[in-house]
Amino acid sequence: MPLRWADFDANFHLRHSVYYDFAATARLELMGKAGLSYEAMQQHHFGPILFREECIFKREVRPGDQVFINLVVTKLRRDYSRFSFRHEITRADGTICAILNVDGAWIDTRLRKLTVPPAFVMQMFQELPMSDDFQWEDPRPA
Repeated sequence: MPLRWADFDANFHLRHSVYYDFAATARLELMGKAGLSYEAMQQHHFGPILFREECIFKREVRPGDQVFINLVVTKLRRDYSRFSFRHEITRADGTICAILNVDGAWIDTRLRKLTVPPAFVMQMFQELPMSDDFQWEDPRPA
């Protein structure tokens, strides 16, 4: 991830909110590479939403550091209506600087209600890396 001057705070380290921006960008880029584009979401009237976003800060990122993100799926409902991701933000030397976890779902953008995504999203998730501790979750009974 490229670092900009505006990403740093008065303490000369990465602002806390930049970690969340990096994670969102990484998720959407990864899903896009696996076949889920903005155009497809618009055409099928659905998109991702988050219920929980948590960042555990471990080490500083300072100007001049190179930053990388390792992104994995940690949990999926069997109907693909819910998902969880873990992002490990590291420096070039492999030092983990932050771990960011998100739990989300899909929303029907016309009805503004939670939904099961179109079938092609199942294929998209098959292309994404899964964590070593990955878990399937059964849908809740209606």
